[in-house]
Amino acid sequence: MSIQLSQLLHRGSLLLAVMMCETGFVPVLHANPATSVVELFTSQGCSSCPPADHLLSSLARDPTTVAVSFPIDYWDFMGWQDTLASPSFTARQKAYASSHGSHVYTPQVVVDGLSDAVGSDKTQIEHAIKTNKGRDGALSVPIHMSESGDTLHIDVGAGAGGAASVFVLRVIRAKTVVIGRGENSGRSVTYTNVVRAIRKIGDWDGKARSYELSELKGDNEGYVVLLQKGSETNPGVILAATKSSGF
Repeated sequence: MSIQLSQLLHRGSLLLAVMMCETGFVPVLHANPATSVVELFTSQGCSSCPPADHLLSSLARDPTTVAVSFPIDYWDFMGWQDTLASPSFTARQKAYASSHGSHVYTPQVVVDGLSDAVGSDKTQIEHAIKTNKGRDGALSVPIHMSESGDTLHIDVGAGAGGAASVFVLRVIRAKTVVIGRGENSGRSVTYTNVVRAIRKIGDWDGKARSYELSELKGDNEGYVVLLQKGSETNPGVILAATKSSGF
């Protein structure tokens, strides 16, 4: 069975032609999937955030870690409109808080979709990464992504954990912003693996599936793929993750 889907991602920058195929075997996965996912919710208007932005840059250097920045928009009222923020990223942070029974703050990190930590606290983040190993099936499903020309290939292996969704994130490797007003006025801050768009592209039911995307992206951009339980309004554990080379 195959389903053809074409849709435009955030700001018209990623065109998807998605093909989902159920297979009778586990695909051969040539690349190692990530063993942890760190999502940083940050803001150009937050004076506590630059140390977290710097720490995320360090975490991103680990090839086994997916580390991404989600710029949120609720600091804009302080006099500086975040040039990278999106209401959809704020919605993701709030959905995590609702799912975890916690609260929203910046800088905030969510690890493996399971637990949050202060984004600038390296010890707390490393503890969350360690304690989440294998919890609720976190990062236990095989996954591989490769790019060939204008086509993105995604293979998700068979695994336990129940139904989940496949999300593609378009990310820019690094973006330096000179902040003109607000708490960080006059500072130049570099943001790493900044998410520019996130969209669900398919479902996974525990069986091996393959996905193909005809995609358009800008220079210095790559992709992160997440296999995550729950929904966009009630996100759960991340069962698998992978990223473009160098991200």
